Formats: sequence, structure tokens, C-alpha cells
Amino acid sequence: MIVGFGFTKLSAEKKEPSKGKIDINNNVSIKDVQEDSFSLGKDRQQNVLRFLFEFTSKYEPNVGNILFEGELLYMEEQKKVKEILGNWKKDKKLPKEMMAGLLNTVLTKCNVQALILSQQVNLPPPIPLPKVQVQQQAEKNYIG
Repeated sequence: MIVGFGFTKLSAEKKEPSKGKIDINNNVSIKDVQEDSFSLGKDRQQNVLRFLFEFTSKYEPNVGNILFEGELLYMEEQKKVKEILGNWKKDKKLPKEMMAGLLNTVLTKCNVQALILSQQVNLPPPIPLPKVQVQQQAEKNYIG
């Protein structure tokens, strides 16, 4: 269960004026996993996993970039915490069922923030936005 989320670094940079077609590549990755403790009241400490992540949006060709770093706190049973941490230290892998939830949470929060920052530095939105399309009505021939 995710019990905390926060950014440690927010960066948006516009390098050159945009000309022509711009490719936007978004990427999110887990950089590290650490064991930490989380306070659940006066006397109760709970061991949690701290996932350090990085989110990037690169605007090509060399138009700009957006970079976020942050952390996500995940609470789990002590036995499972040790198992996940051991697997991470051994081969930098996480259970697939856990990875999907973590990355979806990170993507949701980062995409919203990236949208705001891209507007501030006059870069195109890093995610496609919905657009209204007006369709011409076909002529109706009334026969009657």
C-alpha cells in the first residue's frame, strides 16, 4: 500500500524555439529502493520501502526537457519488505504486480505536474490532450 509520495527535484528547461515537428519522449524509472521507517502514531513505527524514481520528458530535436525526481513510500509486511529489498539488491528487479501500481501512481502525479511546468516554460504538453472535433453534417435528401 502506498502511504507517501513527494518530489525532491522539479526541473523544466526550454532550450530552443520549436520549429516543425517535435517528438516528446516520456520515461519513468525506479532508481533505487531503500528500507525506511514510517511513524503510525506516538509509539508505533512501521518499516516501509522508499522507492526513488525519475521521470523525464525529452523534447526532440533539442527543444527542451522536463525532469522530476522523487520518492514513494510503500508499506508492506516485514517479511515481504525484506524479500523485495533482497531481490532489488541482487538483480534490480521488483515484482510485476507491485511495479504496475508504483509506476501508474508515479505517472499520474508526474504527468499532471509536467503539464503545469510545460505551460510555464512554453513547451508543448508532454501528453496528448483531448480535442473537440466538429463534423460537417451530411446533407439529408428528403424523399416523401
